[in-house]
Amino acid sequence: MLDIAADLLEALGAGRRLAVATVTTVDGSAPRALGTSMAVDDQGRVLGSISGGCVEGAVYQAAEGVLETGVPALAEFGFTDGDAFEAGLSCGGRIEVFVHEITTGGCRGELDPRVLRELDPRVLRELEATRDGRPAGIAIVVAGRAAGTVIAATAAPSDIERDGLDRAAAQRILHELTARVSSGVSGTLDVDCNGDALRVLFVVAATAPRMIIFGAVDFSAALADASSLLGYHVTVCDARPLFATPQRFPSADEVVVAWPSEYLRQTHTDSRTVICVLTHDEKFDVPLLREALRLPVAFVGAMASRSTHERRIRALESAGVSAEQLARLHSPIGLDLGGSTPQETAVSILAEVIAARTGAGGASLRSQTGPIHRTAAIRAAGS
Repeated sequence: MLDIAADLLEALGAGRRLAVATVTTVDGSAPRALGTSMAVDDQGRVLGSISGGCVEGAVYQAAEGVLETGVPALAEFGFTDGDAFEAGLSCGGRIEVFVHEITTGGCRGELDPRVLRELDPRVLRELEATRDGRPAGIAIVVAGRAAGTVIAATAAPSDIERDGLDRAAAQRILHELTARVSSGVSGTLDVDCNGDALRVLFVVAATAPRMIIFGAVDFSAALADASSLLGYHVTVCDARPLFATPQRFPSADEVVVAWPSEYLRQTHTDSRTVICVLTHDEKFDVPLLREALRLPVAFVGAMASRSTHERRIRALESAGVSAEQLARLHSPIGLDLGGSTPQETAVSILAEVIAARTGAGGASLRSQTGPIHRTAAIRAAGS
């Protein structure tokens, strides 16, 4: 729901009833992630996409059924050689989809009000937060007697006990949801509720991860452009005010004039932050990388020739950087794609950032076997 928050809010504001289909399980190769949603309103309009086209028709039919009855549905879609012409995923994976109705206007027509739940205003505020780029989270009960219940991260246990959850289950769900909003990771969890096994989907929207680029150079401008397209909050930092100007980096969210290591020491970073050092100047690079390699961030990379890299490593060792910390440094930065322009270099750098995050090797897909969309755990196991 959160990935189509703006569209949902517009439709709900117009008084529409909506059947929302959300991916609750992804096995093998599938084009969309856990928590991805598609909605169908009571006028037949489609919002969002759940599989990039593979199963939209079947999901649309399921959504129409839910709009007719108000009863939530759990459906599975996959692909095998035997049902190649049935609704399925042509990419070879399997997804499970939960479809339920949401409305802000109460029950309409002949629908049983015990089945149709009016959306909690707190959930609307989570949708608004997502639309506005703020952290948000919801929990959706997708299996069990409370299926269809949508819970906001700001709810209290007493608020959701009325939906058929006991206090212990309500507290467990809210605790998990709060933790997942902080980490930015969606997922599912089985929760016991008076002997009834509930399966709960947690969908979270975190703030954009940070891309901090040090060095106000042409390569930095290209990297800022590409990083912005990938959804990063981009900061460009350089100690030289003549070069560090918003006009030179129009796609950056902020351009900072500061000594790089001092700025990194005082700015906020987290486990999703990417740090790219493109300065080519040891008086900046060594203290900056010494600081960066101490931080629990996602990626630290530095541009360098082979000789510059070797000289920089020796300087970092002399500055007290440990071998374990140096092992985290991606330098020379980027994957070997053969490019050389600033734009090609930006693609190379971001390709390595993605590979480092997913655990992929960066090899051509045509040389690989097994599912295309694999988790880091599957790759580590050699599947």
